[in-house]
Amino acid sequence: MCVTDLISAPDAKAGAPGDTPAPTEVLTSIDGAPPADGTQSLAWVPVEPKPKKKRLALWIGIGLGVFALGAGAASAILIAPGTTVAGIPVGWLTPGAAADAVDAHLAGTEITLTGDGEGAVLTGADLGASIDAAALADKAFAERPLWNLGAWMGDPIAADITLDPAKAESALRAAVPSSFDDPVDAGVSFDATSGTYVITPGEAGTAIDIEALTAAIVGTVADGRKNLDFPGGPAEALPAVSDDDATATAGTLNSMLTTIGFYVGTERTVPVAPAVAATWLKVIDVDGKLVIEADRAAIQAAVDGLAPLIHRPPVNAQAVVNSSGSVLEELTTGVTGRDLGDVSGAADDFAELLEGGEAVFTVPVTETPFVTATLHRRIDVNLSNQTVTVLENGAAVDSWEVSSGAGEFATHTGSFAVGWKTTSQNMGNRDLTQAPFYFQPDIKWVMYFNGDEAFHGVYWHSNWGTPMSHGCVGMPEWRAAWLFDWAPEGTEVNVHY
Repeated sequence: MCVTDLISAPDAKAGAPGDTPAPTEVLTSIDGAPPADGTQSLAWVPVEPKPKKKRLALWIGIGLGVFALGAGAASAILIAPGTTVAGIPVGWLTPGAAADAVDAHLAGTEITLTGDGEGAVLTGADLGASIDAAALADKAFAERPLWNLGAWMGDPIAADITLDPAKAESALRAAVPSSFDDPVDAGVSFDATSGTYVITPGEAGTAIDIEALTAAIVGTVADGRKNLDFPGGPAEALPAVSDDDATATAGTLNSMLTTIGFYVGTERTVPVAPAVAATWLKVIDVDGKLVIEADRAAIQAAVDGLAPLIHRPPVNAQAVVNSSGSVLEELTTGVTGRDLGDVSGAADDFAELLEGGEAVFTVPVTETPFVTATLHRRIDVNLSNQTVTVLENGAAVDSWEVSSGAGEFATHTGSFAVGWKTTSQNMGNRDLTQAPFYFQPDIKWVMYFNGDEAFHGVYWHSNWGTPMSHGCVGMPEWRAAWLFDWAPEGTEVNVHY
């Protein structure tokens, strides 16, 4: 019979259907010789499989690869070791975790108030301590990523730590109320007696020095610590508005009082009195700074009354001219007329200027031009009837008798013009033995028109209508005075028979 199916190894397990049986071989005796009884002893045993290849190196390689991948990924999101922000370690952290660590460290920093503080403990959170943790963490990561080995163990990243002044003062007041005596700010007010702004001096008080406390917290955190002692006793607290601040503001206001008003061009057409200006202006304290505030409603009331004050009718000019039209004298200066223009919004505009320290407000105007009237004046001397006639624009204004030059000293005929004028002069020579052999002192209202020939007043005779002089045209002094004023230099003179 076939024994191959009956004999198997003692610990052989039946294979699963379809499995290929393990190969077997004939077993011999221990020493390899046949049994003593001459029988053949048979046994079936599995053939030992060939050794499998070891895969340890593969697994080690896979592990190192995974580690390398992890380290590479971490280096792309973590901050280099040894990095500190404001003294707070942030190495091996993501920027988000670093920001949280910085905020938590600062908020949890404890301040023990010594002395008058009697050991009261406040935290950074109580004092409103803050730092731009997110921006600093981003900066740390940008400058010192984990993958950059050269950035490891770098210098500390400095940072500004601030305290919320209101929150810090509130917490400190609650902890040590005896250390606080509020200072009094300097002020500015209008003094009606002097018509100027004067100051009210400030007064110092006491408080716990928040600036010094902030510096102490910064130093503690920079050292990597979370606890510090700080004196809770009073320190001098200066007014937020000093005497110098108030003096400067008063100076600005008093300077404004000297110029404040509504201007047309450079002319302060409508001045504003200091007492009125003081009702427009108020000095207020805004967070320790003096600010000028202008009352727009009060300014508007003034703007509403501007029209009649700005209005001015035109004034026509008058000028004396010669026959060529050249102006010899301006008798009346022309003045342009004006009326108030559009002043909607003027109150707001002026208020803004005043609040900025400027007190000159230029108002818009519409102008009406003036007209210039010309007067062509000339003097006519008729030697035949010994008269002077004055004409204006061709019409005779007045005429009177005179005394012209006599004999060999007859007044020369021709067309001339008034030249040099003087209100008083001596004529002739004191030495009567020399030409012109006469001397006449203090002759009034002299107007030369041809060499040494002149119009002038005569006080030594009244023989008008008769030639009497050495070439001049004499007349009564009051006539000479009138003619002196009426005829400017350059007035045309016609002498004829």
